[in-house]
Amino acid sequence: MKPLLLFSAILLNLSLLAQTTAPQNPSAPAKPAENYSGTYSFLQDGEFVQINIEDEGKVTGFVSRYGDTETDRGLFLDHFFKEGKLDGKKLSFTTKVVHGLWYDFKGAVERGDGKKVGDEAYYVLKGTLIQSNVDSQQKITTKSHDVAFKSFPQDLGDTPEKK
Repeated sequence: MKPLLLFSAILLNLSLLAQTTAPQNPSAPAKPAENYSGTYSFLQDGEFVQINIEDEGKVTGFVSRYGDTETDRGLFLDHFFKEGKLDGKKLSFTTKVVHGLWYDFKGAVERGDGKKVGDEAYYVLKGTLIQSNVDSQQKITTKSHDVAFKSFPQDLGDTPEKK
């Protein structure tokens, strides 16, 4: 009887030791975060925002828009992101100044009307866009807009079908 009791005690100790040394990560996400990278509509037809989600919530990209001043009317201008961040679904970015104008966006990525990944408006960037202009006397004026930028449709190519 003593050998059986000793064997049980050893097994119990080994079991407890295994539980304390095994890496524990109860808060690990069940699936990877969704990829919101892509092209979204902007203020006018033909204008767009390109969003690239990188590691640790860093966001890069640019706004492509038509110039609207006397010196750049009709030209396509790219405002690259000076900074951008994604925290969960909260998205923010600030563009670099181009021809005295820059943008600040603060909002969130939401599911849109698109039925499947790759459809138009599968994701929508909803939030507030602040357009800032600086004139020749260094006076800054701002305009605030509530916006909803829809994702462009994507050709996802030959994706393997789920079995």
